[in-house]
Amino acid sequence: MTQYLAEPGTHTRPPGPGGRPGWWREAVIYQVYPRSFADSDGDGVGDLQGFRSRLPYLKELGVDAVWLSPFYVSPQADGGYDVADYRAVDPVFGTLLDADELIRDAHVLGLRVIVDVVPNHCSDQHDWFRRALREGPGSPLRDRFHFRPGRGPAGDAPPNDWESVFGGPAWTRTENPDGTPGEWYLHLFAPEQPDFNWENPAVRDEFRSVLRYWLDMGVDGFRIDVAHGLVKAAGLPDTGRTGQLRLLGTQSLPFFDQDGVHEIYRAWRAILDEYPGERIGVAEAWTPSAERTAQYVRADELHQAFNFHYLGAGWDAAALRRAIDESLDAMRPVGAPSTWVLSNHDVVRHATRLAVDGPEQGLRRARAATLLMLALPGSAYLYQGEELGLPEVTELPDEVRQDPSFFRDNGQDGLRDGCRVPIPWSGTEAPYGFGPVAGGPSWLPQPESWRHLSVEAQSGDPGSTLELYRSALALRREHPALGAGDGVEWLRAPEGVLAFRRSGRGAGDGRGGDFVCTVNLTGAPVRWAAPGRPLLSSGEPVPEGDVTELPADSTVWWAV
Repeated sequence: MTQYLAEPGTHTRPPGPGGRPGWWREAVIYQVYPRSFADSDGDGVGDLQGFRSRLPYLKELGVDAVWLSPFYVSPQADGGYDVADYRAVDPVFGTLLDADELIRDAHVLGLRVIVDVVPNHCSDQHDWFRRALREGPGSPLRDRFHFRPGRGPAGDAPPNDWESVFGGPAWTRTENPDGTPGEWYLHLFAPEQPDFNWENPAVRDEFRSVLRYWLDMGVDGFRIDVAHGLVKAAGLPDTGRTGQLRLLGTQSLPFFDQDGVHEIYRAWRAILDEYPGERIGVAEAWTPSAERTAQYVRADELHQAFNFHYLGAGWDAAALRRAIDESLDAMRPVGAPSTWVLSNHDVVRHATRLAVDGPEQGLRRARAATLLMLALPGSAYLYQGEELGLPEVTELPDEVRQDPSFFRDNGQDGLRDGCRVPIPWSGTEAPYGFGPVAGGPSWLPQPESWRHLSVEAQSGDPGSTLELYRSALALRREHPALGAGDGVEWLRAPEGVLAFRRSGRGAGDGRGGDFVCTVNLTGAPVRWAAPGRPLLSSGEPVPEGDVTELPADSTVWWAV
């Protein structure tokens, strides 16, 4: 049931980084997966009050905004990305009042709040879809989704050859009210997630209303799930291809990145601009190229789009430089900032993803990758727990897994649970402060080794990953050459080393000062003439006369 407050909340908008306008252009935004962040009531599932209690931690960490994955009413067939009611909080996470209090507290601390909106699909328990099934073929509600007759004499084959991202056909057959086999409906993800038909005016009207509902509550923007998927090619043509579908590919597909999505986002931008305080839209848009991604952030559309091309570059100097250049070059003509991200709730944590020769190497590379990312111009996204150096949990028992793609043949890896394990806060016994009771439950089990990685264990340790993040974010906020701008000046460097300069001159705050970032990706120490005074490093550089030894898999920030 939809929940309502008596009247829209009133909130004082926090300033942008350094008090500058256009806060989102260089903001550091921290993603919270609510069920895995903090549990206030001891049921083993994180909730809004638990998150609210940890807001001071995020303020101390030094981020500018938080992004919450879905907390709406949902059967949780896909971790909340199957929404049954877009205007209500699922009881497992709390109430609408909890959401209002969270937003208000965040604003008092100077943190902005971005929430997920899921417009490509809903839950099969959404009232529209349940009524469409109940009323049968010919119901006007069926036009709000993609219902089609099947192929073949008996209609027992799917309407086209589209595949689900989670594996198997993207179509499920219904049963008519009289018990006979019925039409098929489209779901690019799980069968419990029917796709909306965005050609239907009622769908467009509904989501404009949903946006205003949460903007009135005080949220500062929306992260738009599957932003590239809303519009499907006319006639729903076959793809004519085989092989499992991936979100990010080089091919053009009739259900992803269709030009019609841009009309939708121009309408959404007009709504965002109605509200004070620079409310923003962020596209999760998996596209074939950086140039296609840039179309989502033209001046009259959204503000940011996730840079998945950078995330996929790996630990390779040439590939990273190419991804950085292509990202900056694509965004510059449309006047939008590049975004940078290494981990999120859908991908293997980068401390594990970057490891080739074991977890120690993975952590070294993860720390270095973070300093590289935070040195680039634009906005950076952090995923909860990466500031603790958390690795992917790769040994979860099958019986505890909940990722729907794990249970479908040939699905999208099916291992997203490994990056969603609840994070450790304190103590030496699970759930490590995630819940209020030592030895209490957590919805996914935490490794015993995480007792050494908790916030409590790392706080105050100058060599810890947590303190590295705190130092990096403090410097990023203070130094005019970090975050701002739209380009880098590449410097000559040994093979396998990236080096670039950022200029603080012209920042408008009178501080000036240049900055150089060096990244040694070779896997071995490299001797190089130091460009200036070390500011921060993921691995300590060693001065040797006129040169400095850069440790393997390390990044150093230099003041010039």
